[in-house]
Amino acid sequence: MTQVVLGENEGIDSALRRFKRQVSKAGILADLRSHRHFETPIEKKKRKAIVARRKRRYN
Repeated sequence: MTQVVLGENEGIDSALRRFKRQVSKAGILADLRSHRHFETPIEKKKRKAIVARRKRRYN
């Protein structure tokens, strides 16, 4: 779980920036996208292209 504690003289903008950085570093949004039930055609195409690229690289 990502948590940000505000400093005494810290603004909301910097705290929000830190929170976004921690969320992206933890991979929370990527995990959500991978577990989402419906996948748009563009997302499906991108995912298949990435998988194909990985297969080509390791073969």
